[in-house]
Amino acid sequence: MTPDWVDHALLAGPDDEVCLWFAGPVRRSALRAAVAERHAALSAAGLRPGGTLALRLPPSPAYVECLLAAWRVGAQVLLLDHRLTPHEVDDALARLEPQLLVRPLVEPDRALRGHHDAVAVAETLAGRPTASEHALVQLSSGSTGPSKVIGRSAVDLVAELERYAAIDGMPARGDRIVVLNSLAHTFGLVGALLHGLHVGARVVVPERTTVDGILDTLAAGSEPTTLFCVPFHLELLARVAAPPVLPLVRAITGGELIRPGLAEAFTSAYGVPLGECYGMTELGVIAMDTAGTLRPSVGPPAPGVEVRVDDGELLVRAPANPYLGPADPERWSAGWLRTRDAATVVDGRVTVLGRLDSQVSVGGLKVDLSEVEHTVAALPGVTEAVVVHDRGIEAFVALAEGVPAGDVERDLAARLAPFKRPRRVHVLAALPRTSSGKCSRDPAALRAATQR
Repeated sequence: MTPDWVDHALLAGPDDEVCLWFAGPVRRSALRAAVAERHAALSAAGLRPGGTLALRLPPSPAYVECLLAAWRVGAQVLLLDHRLTPHEVDDALARLEPQLLVRPLVEPDRALRGHHDAVAVAETLAGRPTASEHALVQLSSGSTGPSKVIGRSAVDLVAELERYAAIDGMPARGDRIVVLNSLAHTFGLVGALLHGLHVGARVVVPERTTVDGILDTLAAGSEPTTLFCVPFHLELLARVAAPPVLPLVRAITGGELIRPGLAEAFTSAYGVPLGECYGMTELGVIAMDTAGTLRPSVGPPAPGVEVRVDDGELLVRAPANPYLGPADPERWSAGWLRTRDAATVVDGRVTVLGRLDSQVSVGGLKVDLSEVEHTVAALPGVTEAVVVHDRGIEAFVALAEGVPAGDVERDLAARLAPFKRPRRVHVLAALPRTSSGKCSRDPAALRAATQR
């Protein structure tokens, strides 16, 4: 696909239409002009069609402009979350060898800011041009281990935009999207930012991601508003005692399964449905229920997505191998990608049951860690929970104020057979998360958080 897909799929629209809102409104005409200016600057810095650029900027107008401009040049963009440590950034640059790095002139303040006033600086690296047709390269979330390198072509991205546009309940022209998800990861990037640009829905990034900051942003507009978020944000918002009246029509969460009872708590507080999106960095959206009426199913497959279940594992049709560099050779084969998720597909609805690698043996008895985790998460007073098997089954939880840790162990004794119970329950102020907002399942990261 030629680079003009950016003009046709993302930049087209009425000149005076407000398409983005960071600190203030950004109209289509202004965005087109800014992207053209960035295009010229990146070309002057040496970026060419088939070149490679690593983009490490916080959410900002500069981030959107540089991303679209690099694609417009015809380059491949490696997205690096701005919250990555210098060590993680250096590792990614060494692995992927981009020719250009676009970074902030000043490192942003990390304290609960939704967007930043970033000044972009282009730095030339001793990298190499791309050897593939991928327009976008991302690193997987790393919630369960080392990140994988994943590539997606412009054709694939445009096809996903068409899938989103065909899903009932997705924001359309004249609507507003308030996005809390990372714009460097798939759901926030494609489902919110690129979808909004594609269909003409205004994409709004809050100034601050505190509860008050989110509520103020939701209340600041009059258009029908959809909130894009992860379960962490829902937990915060569901605790608000008396939420204000908002132009909110729905919220849609993605990235991980929500705990039992959270959807009901959120809907009771705000009077709007909570939809769920199931997808992968490798493929984008796979299944979606924007109305939240099919729970525990995450909905029917998205338009054009083909799924099947093989020995309890969900497989998704993927014409090309999405992985760059070393990867599990069994993960993609003969046009099918193994999700590593246990699932059922009944009456055209996908129900995700948890990770297949959550099955462990305790004393010769099989235990599903997903079952244990759901049981822990559903206990009164538990606001977050992760269950892992490291030196035995261990639970890491965050509790509502005033809930004693002993209550968790007492309630578990009444709900789980002894061989299923966590050997230890660690209480943390908050669970560690990956840069995409998912709870980390890396035992080393969880132990480090416990020590802190």
